Amino acid sequence: MPENVTATTPLHTSTPHKREMMKTVHIDTIKPLTEAKFLTPLRIYYTQSGKKKSWEAIKAHNSVAILLYHREKKSFLLVKQLRITTLLNNDESDGFTYELCAGIIDKEKSLTQIAKEEVLEECGYEIPLQSIKRITSYYTSVGFSGAKQTLFFAEIDESQRVSAGGGIDDEEIELFFLHVEKAKEFMYDESYKKTPGLLSAFYWFFDNKTA
Repeated sequence: MPENVTATTPLHTSTPHKREMMKTVHIDTIKPLTEAKFLTPLRIYYTQSGKKKSWEAIKAHNSVAILLYHREKKSFLLVKQLRITTLLNNDESDGFTYELCAGIIDKEKSLTQIAKEEVLEECGYEIPLQSIKRITSYYTSVGFSGAKQTLFFAEIDESQRVSAGGGIDDEEIELFFLHVEKAKEFMYDESYKKTPGLLSAFYWFFDNKTA
């Protein structure tokens, strides 16, 4: 792990046995999706320039993502978790990605409130609504989904830490502190799997917070 990059592990994955289990991942089988909880496979029929066309798609929830900057550590707080889909088209064994704290919009609440709740659930920090700043929004997976993600920013410190985080239900999320001085190196280090939203958030931070 590079200098100034540190990781902390939530309580429910704190034992050596559980940490080792998180590293041991392999795909057992792949089957067609017939009953879905969060995704709806479908075919869209439409007309473009007078021509009938169709497109295979997946209807998915929109989401929020939050770039967290820890003032005392001078570090970004990211989450590390298994994304098994990254193994589908790649001859790799490590399916863990480094991402912004994020969550789907599946409740009748403001986007800012949902962002606040995700920070608490995944990272263990209780932050006030007024400290969460909306940055922008963009579309993800436009080739098959086109779900919209709204990006937020918030600063945190240890006085707001109320739990170990780690997610809820069967989520297994590790917290990952990345020192701001190492962030640009991290962005282009392909040994760390990253999302476009994370890179976009870093670009915004360096354009607006370090001028």
